[in-house]
Amino acid sequence: MARWLGIDHGTKRIGIAAGNSADCMAGPLSVIRAAPTEEAIRNILDMAEQYGAEGIVVGLPLNMNGSEGPQAKLARGMAGGLAAATELDVRLWDERLSSFQADQSLAGTMTRKKRKARQDAVAAAAMLEEFFRSNGPEKAARPERPGK
Repeated sequence: MARWLGIDHGTKRIGIAAGNSADCMAGPLSVIRAAPTEEAIRNILDMAEQYGAEGIVVGLPLNMNGSEGPQAKLARGMAGGLAAATELDVRLWDERLSSFQADQSLAGTMTRKKRKARQDAVAAAAMLEEFFRSNGPEKAARPERPGK
């Protein structure tokens, strides 16, 4: 059973989820600040150690036509930074519609402010479950490490 962290990277916040590939289940863990990047990477790696993660999957926010915009470039940068900072298996995974799924699952359950604070971690969990169901650990791309 391989444990993974899922990362929903945003410009202000990063949602983090944990799950395992054996049962294809994931749950939201936390939301951290995206900046400064070095601190965010340290926090993510601390959580990976705490949860015994063997890998980290970073959501790649592609446009609906499959192209990459500015957010995808930021996510690639985060994935590359994580890959350079750890020996863990770091992968990228298409996260299109994960935020929409998070909004749907949280609708009517809490105040708007609390929903917004939790949405990124719930989106990370949705993306991580899709990663497991689609055999992501075997087929997802690895990010380029900085300087290569």
